[in-house]
Amino acid sequence: MANATPVRVRFCPSPTGNPHVGLIRTALFNWAYARHNKGSLVFRIEDTDAARDSEESYQQLLDSFHWLGFDWDEGPEVGGPHAPYRQSQRMDIYKDVADKLLAAGHAYHCYCTTEELDARREAARQAGRPSGYDGTCRELTAEQKAAYEAEGRTSIVRFRMPDEPITFTDLVRGELTFTPENVPDYGIVRANGAPLYTLVNPIDDALMGITHVLRGEDLLSSTPRQIALYKALIELGVVKEIPAFGHLPYVMGEGNKKLSKRDPQASLNLYRDRGFLPEGLLNYLALLGWSFSADQDIFSVSELIEKFDIADVNANPARFDLKKAEAINADHIRQLDVKDFIAACEPWLKAPHANWAPEDFDQAAWEAIAPHAQTRVTVLSDITANVDFLFLKEPVEDEASWTKAMKGDPAALLTTARAKLADADWTSPESLKEAVLAAGEEHGLKLGKAQAPVRVAVTGRTVGLPLFESLEVLGKERTLQRIDAALAKLAG
Repeated sequence: MANATPVRVRFCPSPTGNPHVGLIRTALFNWAYARHNKGSLVFRIEDTDAARDSEESYQQLLDSFHWLGFDWDEGPEVGGPHAPYRQSQRMDIYKDVADKLLAAGHAYHCYCTTEELDARREAARQAGRPSGYDGTCRELTAEQKAAYEAEGRTSIVRFRMPDEPITFTDLVRGELTFTPENVPDYGIVRANGAPLYTLVNPIDDALMGITHVLRGEDLLSSTPRQIALYKALIELGVVKEIPAFGHLPYVMGEGNKKLSKRDPQASLNLYRDRGFLPEGLLNYLALLGWSFSADQDIFSVSELIEKFDIADVNANPARFDLKKAEAINADHIRQLDVKDFIAACEPWLKAPHANWAPEDFDQAAWEAIAPHAQTRVTVLSDITANVDFLFLKEPVEDEASWTKAMKGDPAALLTTARAKLADADWTSPESLKEAVLAAGEEHGLKLGKAQAPVRVAVTGRTVGLPLFESLEVLGKERTLQRIDAALAKLAG
């Protein structure tokens, strides 16, 4: 099989619903492999299933790829020498190739009904034999075909598989052999003339000069079929060589099950909507079946491209771990320049995310607190609840936090803390810390216990950004007003 240069890989999703993180992982590996080898990435749309495909999903795919930073050398929006790049616009090509396969005897018309196929498969299962197609229509005479057609039967087109084993070297799994009884003749054209995936996908790969097919493990069983088809196309002079194949490991969800589109954590939109950075998400997805090094999990996209090789992909299933994905994203947030962090958070400081009036937003206060927020958030959407105390008229009413913090004699502590904060130096967070520490000492409390009622009185929550830096940004007047309001609430 070919290992030609320059490298040409492809990514060919179907526009059906929200992009799946497993699909994005496959796109990432293809993109990284192409860029690492200074090759080409062909972006192709498999939109021959009119019942499932939609223009909305197609546009969503394009938008998702742009957000992730993927670029492609041929395909939608950029064109290329093998256009069109949507399968729905290539039907004449598929029909021409199918006709050539039929004429050369590499394919044949099959008139078996669904009921007949089901009955024969069940009989084979009962007898312990392989239950694939049994070749009933392989050698029909012209008279038999005419008789079937006279009955009103329609036919599909089946590809004639060779009678010997097919062996190939998978780039991830090594040498694999498939015996004839496990790879029976298969359909390539429906009865209505519509070509099937089993035909259009390898034809497009062949005609577009794809050198490496990197795809999910779920498609491994179709590879011997495609290799046989390639050999037939080479014999017909349609193509010149067979690409190399590499099958990427499954992405597993909970309960040792393959992560499916129905799993909530499978949707790319979930991570985008929560405020994952593209770099953070791609970093994590790259680790689903590949590793940068034994002691480094955090890396940039450019570092990934520099190091990525399909030969280093592990064949074992990869488990999707949301907590690890969040932790890696948090590391990427920490690495941002603070100006870039401020800009990245902007969507979450406006409607519909923000719960304050637009006129109450204070850009200077936001920029002052941003460096402290950057060290605390896991995803960008966390920022809204972390800074809302700065822009709301009153802190968030959180009774659970209030009950948790206001234990013992909170009124006495808050009264002492208010007095000491009123006399503190408000240009220094350390001074504010010393004021609350001193108030706690007067009541026999360590800092942690002493600052809890102050935090809830001022921010409404028991956890959040560093307290004394938050007080400094909020300012003396508003801080004291909120402590007064808490004291009034405690007084009943």
